[in-house]
Amino acid sequence: MGFLAPLFLGGLVAAGLPIYLHLLQRHKTTPLPFSSLMFFEHRTQSSVKHRRLRYLLLFALRLALILLIVLAFANPYFNTSVTAGGGERLVLYVIDNSFSMRAGTRFEDARRAAVAALGSRRPVDKGQVMALGSQMQIFTPQPVQDSNSLRAAIQSVQQGDSRSNYGELARTARSLAESIKTPIEIHLFTDVQKSAMPPAFSEMTLPESARLEIHSVSTKPDPNFAVETVNAPSLVWDTKKAKVQVTVAGFGTPKATKNVSLIVGGKVAATKTVELSPNGRATVEFVSLDVPYGYTKCEIKIDGGDVFAADDHFLFAVQRSDPQQVLFVREGRDTRSGLFFRTALESSAENAFTLVEMPVEQTRSVQPSKFAFVVVSDVISLPPEFETEMTRYVKAGGSVLIASGTNTSRRPRVPIFDSAQREPVYFTRTGDRFEAVGDVDPSHPSLAKAERWGGVKFYAAADVDASGSRVAAKLTDQTPMLLEKKIGEGKALLFASGFDNLTNDFPTSPFFVPFVEQTSRYLSGLERRGGARVVDSFLELRSAKEQAASVEIVDPDGKRPLSLKESTTTPAYQLSREGYWELNRGSGRNEMAAVNADRRESDLSLLDEDVQSLWSSKTPATAGTSGAVTAQATKPYSIWWYVLFIGLLAAVAESLLASRYLGTEREAP
Repeated sequence: MGFLAPLFLGGLVAAGLPIYLHLLQRHKTTPLPFSSLMFFEHRTQSSVKHRRLRYLLLFALRLALILLIVLAFANPYFNTSVTAGGGERLVLYVIDNSFSMRAGTRFEDARRAAVAALGSRRPVDKGQVMALGSQMQIFTPQPVQDSNSLRAAIQSVQQGDSRSNYGELARTARSLAESIKTPIEIHLFTDVQKSAMPPAFSEMTLPESARLEIHSVSTKPDPNFAVETVNAPSLVWDTKKAKVQVTVAGFGTPKATKNVSLIVGGKVAATKTVELSPNGRATVEFVSLDVPYGYTKCEIKIDGGDVFAADDHFLFAVQRSDPQQVLFVREGRDTRSGLFFRTALESSAENAFTLVEMPVEQTRSVQPSKFAFVVVSDVISLPPEFETEMTRYVKAGGSVLIASGTNTSRRPRVPIFDSAQREPVYFTRTGDRFEAVGDVDPSHPSLAKAERWGGVKFYAAADVDASGSRVAAKLTDQTPMLLEKKIGEGKALLFASGFDNLTNDFPTSPFFVPFVEQTSRYLSGLERRGGARVVDSFLELRSAKEQAASVEIVDPDGKRPLSLKESTTTPAYQLSREGYWELNRGSGRNEMAAVNADRRESDLSLLDEDVQSLWSSKTPATAGTSGAVTAQATKPYSIWWYVLFIGLLAAVAESLLASRYLGTEREAP
């Protein structure tokens, strides 16, 4: 016996109430009229008689009533035995259809084993068919007893490209156990791949009513070569500067030589040979990528020789276009900041932009929307017309980089960024010759390659109010140096100094080029695009300002998975399989995404046997007469209702006895 709410047992202290009522009750006598008390003598009368227990049955009923109420709230229960093999059960036939099941005949073997397992199911049991990938797919919405329906559902399971996750199976089992009362018997047909383990074994915990039987279709970790990663540009402007870096990996493999081919538009553009050590990795680099204008389907491929040929290639898509223009607004007499920024932009690994310098006086009729992003470099003031257009441009989704040097920092508010400024700080006047960078947020895209700006000296800085902004970098005196603010649907980046090499030496440091490169890609949106994506990642279809725009998706088979209504309302789409996906936006802008399976699936190492045993035999189990898994389990059986009913009877009896005894006492002379 146990208690589901043992804290309520603290109410047992209330059992002292009946004792108090019986032992400390006042002695009651019937007053008698008397003419005078002058002849009465004062004396102390013993109260021992009145402290004796009286009405023992009434006392026992009151004490029992208190105890029964406390026990009812504590919710007592008894453990009852439940046999998983007896009565009706729900049998789950779960087929692993992850990417690694493409190796050899694993997937077909799993389906055949699932059909064979139907023969051991008892007629009274109901079954469901599911597929295990990154998520669980249910092929029989409701449990059925018809074997033909279950067999047809098993045959309808198709091979997928997702990464398997045993934690999803356990989560589904726990969810089912909460909604059904029958025991659950799980038959898992899988290659027991080690990479399918979740980060913590606790995520694989099955409910007490569920029993798992693993049917392995793999008996050994087959050696496998794979194209592990491809680092390729998504946009190409200069085909001679475009580079493609390839990593080829071996999992459980001997020393080998592999030919790596670059395929562009269906034709082999180049082939290189690479030597791999046992279980090793090797890198290959193709130094040019000759593609025509527009989107081109590209592929990296290695010669096969293993049981898993599906990962011997890697897809990516490249778009070739002319460099995008960047507007650089400066004061007319300031020629240094534009020179430093242009040099850094042209020195980046991919010359994706063309800088258009313009004195601030000539910006009155300029349309910012024609540029990838805008740089406002330490101007005294902006023409009202241009400032209005810039504000509208940023709120509509554009981006701006503002440098607040000696000119801008004198204004009470930063233009466009719209944050208050105090007097600029000149470190040469405060006793310190300069300040260095202190705290840096390495997760910010502008600082991904710039490390901590070590050794950069700042002689002056704008004192900007950082409320409502994300601070990406601070000086050692906690002055914000790099701030970002979301304005409408766009973003504004503020550098609290100048690009002219006068207020700091940042433009001549080795960190300026990667800062300009990463910031340019971030503000233009190029960092969100990649030459390749992973299966089950999401493709953003529209931003907040494009809610009414229609977006058409074409899958690798040329089909359109979205309905007409979904094409105007769906914000993102999950890429569920390998291949080239096309995205046609209503604005006429087309995109292409190459999708590859997660290369963690390429490691065919098996789950340790002790882990398999621990997962499938969490409680002792024995084989039943039907060939299924049976086990003895316990289930708590609550008796609080019976305790409360007995307490009600005790309350009625106590009320009757109390009325009788107290009535008799009042009638006594």
